[in-house]
Parts: sequence; structure tokens; C-alpha cells
Amino acid sequence: MVEEPNKNYKYDLDDRFVEFASRVIDVVEKMPKNLAAKHLSGQLVRSGTSPALNYGEARAAESTADFVHKLKLVQKELRETKMCLRIIQKRNYFAADRLIAILKENDEPLAIVYKSIETARKNDSK
Repeated sequence: MVEEPNKNYKYDLDDRFVEFASRVIDVVEKMPKNLAAKHLSGQLVRSGTSPALNYGEARAAESTADFVHKLKLVQKELRETKMCLRIIQKRNYFAADRLIAILKENDEPLAIVYKSIETARKNDSK
């Protein structure tokens, strides 16, 4: 008998990226309305929601090269998101304790995606 995957499994990347995107949107919606904060908010909402969308695309990749390419986009967007969050933290635009948690949630999937790329490349070369 095949077991159904546990939908509550905390490392389900689909769910993690959707949750992360939602948390990014929460940050953006609470940002100040000055010029610099609006600019960072725009960047953050794009880069912070992009990993969920690109990961969805990666799961439907047509080849290993396509899969790796899309996961590299996820990496790029997570790195950009981290830099935006660090600038927001430096400017004190948002509560530091909340940003620490979202910065951590940014780093964990980044490590998972890095390993996934490494594994896909290794398996493709066999």
C-alpha cells in the first residue's frame, strides 16, 4: 500500500514558498509609504513571490537543464529578497524580530534549492 504524502510536512517546498510569499506580502503591506520604502516594497513583493512561481515552473520542467535553470531563478530571487529584507531591517522599517524569522525562512529553502540543483546535475551526468 502506497502512503499518501503528508500535506503538513514542513519541508514541502510548494507550501513553504507559498507561505513565504504570503509573509513577504505581510511585510510589504505594513511598510511606510515614503519614497524609498515604496521602492523597496515593490522590489520585495516581486522577488519575494517569485520563488513560489518559479518553483512551480521547475516542477513542470521539460528536462534536467530546464529544471536546473528554473531552480537557479529561485535562488536568484531568494538572494534578492534577502538583500531587500536586510535593507528594510537596516532602515528600521519593520520590527526586527519579525524580520529575523522571515530572513531565516529565506535561507532554509535557499539551502534546499542549492542541494536540489547539485543532486539534479549529479543524477543527469550518470
